[in-house]
Amino acid sequence: MNARPDQALAGQPTIKVLPGGYHADHRDVVLVTTLGSCVSACLHDAGTGIGGMNHFMLPDGATDGSGSARYGIHAMELLINAMLQMGARRAKIVAKVFGGGAVLRQMTTLDVGQRNIRFVEAFLQTERIPVTARDLGGTHPRKVAFHTQSGRAFIKALPIQAADPMLAEEVRYRTQLVRAPISSGTVELF
Repeated sequence: MNARPDQALAGQPTIKVLPGGYHADHRDVVLVTTLGSCVSACLHDAGTGIGGMNHFMLPDGATDGSGSARYGIHAMELLINAMLQMGARRAKIVAKVFGGGAVLRQMTTLDVGQRNIRFVEAFLQTERIPVTARDLGGTHPRKVAFHTQSGRAFIKALPIQAADPMLAEEVRYRTQLVRAPISSGTVELF
């Protein structure tokens, strides 16, 4: 619970997962992302050591068939399929989920974070993927580091000031949401 960021990342190859992205790996790498209202699902199969992370901005959308990973429904399917292609066993995958913060206090009419949280929890329940750890909601942005082979996750709550560069992105996500159709373990802190 008291690990520092340098301990979580020390000597490990690191891959940054950007908004609308995902990455699965059988190698021993650390996947890192920073979240505001977005959500990341970190999936792991302990028997094969295959793990992955996505970073989605909105629960659903893109009725044009693009299958963009910036939407949760696609990000989850893309990540699961990538892991299965590497040899992960569907019945052994577990999840750790993070994000969904209300980092823009002045924008309360469209709670993207809560919509993302409801989506990821419902998706994982429907797919019978157990959630072994979570850090969801709140008002702070987070930095997440996930070790693909061990399945260990480290989170760090970021000060609100650290969210300043993310504010423009958060406003953009919320603007997209207005136009988008609406359809129906343990955590180590560092």
